[in-house]
Amino acid sequence: MLFHVSFRVEHTRLDRDEFWDEWEQETEAALGALETGVIKSLYKVAGQRRVIGIVEVESHDQLDQIVMGALPMSHHLTLEEVLPVREYTAFAEDVRRRWQP
Repeated sequence: MLFHVSFRVEHTRLDRDEFWDEWEQETEAALGALETGVIKSLYKVAGQRRVIGIVEVESHDQLDQIVMGALPMSHHLTLEEVLPVREYTAFAEDVRRRWQP
Protein backbone atom coordinates (compact mmCIF):
# COMPACT_ATOMS: atom_id res chain seq x y z
CA MET A 1 0.00 0.00 0.00
CA LEU A 2 1.33 3.40 -0.97
CA PHE A 3 0.63 6.48 1.15
CA HIS A 4 1.46 10.15 0.78
CA VAL A 5 2.45 11.42 4.23
CA SER A 6 3.06 14.94 5.47
CA PHE A 7 4.73 15.59 8.84
CA ARG A 8 5.21 18.79 10.79
CA VAL A 9 8.18 18.73 13.18
CA GLU A 10 7.55 20.34 16.58
CA HIS A 11 10.55 21.28 18.68
CA THR A 12 9.28 23.45 21.50
CA ARG A 13 10.55 21.10 24.25
CA LEU A 14 14.12 21.01 22.93
CA ASP A 15 16.92 23.51 22.80
CA ARG A 16 18.49 24.13 19.39
CA ASP A 17 21.32 21.60 19.75
CA GLU A 18 19.02 18.86 21.08
CA PHE A 19 16.64 19.51 18.18
CA TRP A 20 19.34 19.11 15.53
CA ASP A 21 20.82 16.07 17.31
CA GLU A 22 17.43 14.35 17.18
CA TRP A 23 16.80 15.40 13.59
CA GLU A 24 20.18 13.95 12.66
CA GLN A 25 19.10 10.60 14.14
CA GLU A 26 15.88 10.89 12.14
CA THR A 27 17.81 11.47 8.91
CA GLU A 28 19.82 8.28 9.52
CA ALA A 29 16.58 6.29 9.98
CA ALA A 30 15.01 7.91 6.91
CA LEU A 31 18.01 7.16 4.70
CA GLY A 32 17.90 3.54 5.88
CA ALA A 33 14.19 3.32 5.06
CA LEU A 34 14.89 4.77 1.60
CA GLU A 35 17.48 2.05 1.03
CA THR A 36 15.08 -0.72 2.08
CA GLY A 37 12.23 0.68 -0.03
CA VAL A 38 9.79 1.47 2.78
CA ILE A 39 10.16 5.13 1.85
CA LYS A 40 9.77 5.61 -1.90
CA SER A 41 10.49 9.34 -1.91
CA LEU A 42 11.04 11.94 0.78
CA TYR A 43 11.32 15.72 0.68
CA LYS A 44 12.03 18.47 3.19
CA VAL A 45 9.80 21.48 2.52
CA ALA A 46 12.04 24.51 2.04
CA GLY A 47 11.72 27.12 4.77
CA GLN A 48 9.47 24.97 6.97
CA ARG A 49 9.90 22.25 9.58
CA ARG A 50 7.89 19.93 7.39
CA VAL A 51 8.66 16.70 5.56
CA ILE A 52 6.54 15.01 2.88
CA GLY A 53 6.96 11.67 1.20
CA ILE A 54 5.59 8.50 -0.28
CA VAL A 55 5.86 5.35 1.82
CA GLU A 56 5.05 1.74 0.99
CA VAL A 57 3.78 -0.40 3.84
CA GLU A 58 1.91 -3.70 4.06
CA SER A 59 -1.01 -2.37 6.11
CA HIS A 60 -2.52 0.55 7.97
CA ASP A 61 -1.28 -1.13 11.13
CA GLN A 62 2.33 -1.05 9.94
CA LEU A 63 2.03 2.65 9.06
CA ASP A 64 0.64 3.37 12.53
CA GLN A 65 3.43 1.39 14.21
CA ILE A 66 6.10 3.27 12.26
CA VAL A 67 4.64 6.72 12.87
CA MET A 68 3.73 6.19 16.52
CA GLY A 69 6.92 4.65 17.78
CA ALA A 70 9.54 3.45 15.32
CA LEU A 71 10.71 6.89 14.21
CA PRO A 72 13.42 8.52 16.35
CA MET A 73 11.46 11.80 16.40
CA SER A 74 7.98 10.24 16.66
CA HIS A 75 7.28 12.25 19.83
CA HIS A 76 8.05 15.49 17.93
CA LEU A 77 6.10 14.73 14.74
CA THR A 78 2.57 15.75 13.90
CA LEU A 79 1.18 13.77 11.01
CA GLU A 80 -0.69 16.41 9.06
CA GLU A 81 -1.97 14.32 6.19
CA VAL A 82 -2.08 10.68 5.10
CA LEU A 83 -3.47 9.86 1.67
CA PRO A 84 -3.68 6.43 0.06
CA VAL A 85 -2.19 6.71 -3.42
CA ARG A 86 -1.63 4.42 -6.38
CA GLU A 87 0.83 4.35 -9.22
CA TYR A 88 -0.36 6.58 -12.04
CA THR A 89 0.54 3.92 -14.60
CA ALA A 90 -1.99 1.54 -13.00
CA PHE A 91 -4.64 4.27 -13.12
CA ALA A 92 -3.82 4.96 -16.78
CA GLU A 93 -4.26 1.27 -17.59
CA ASP A 94 -7.68 1.27 -15.89
CA VAL A 95 -8.67 4.30 -17.95
CA ARG A 96 -7.53 2.59 -21.17
CA ARG A 97 -9.62 -0.47 -20.31
CA ARG A 98 -12.47 1.80 -19.15
CA TRP A 99 -12.40 0.10 -15.74
CA GLN A 100 -13.12 -3.36 -17.15
CA PRO A 101 -11.21 -6.23 -15.45
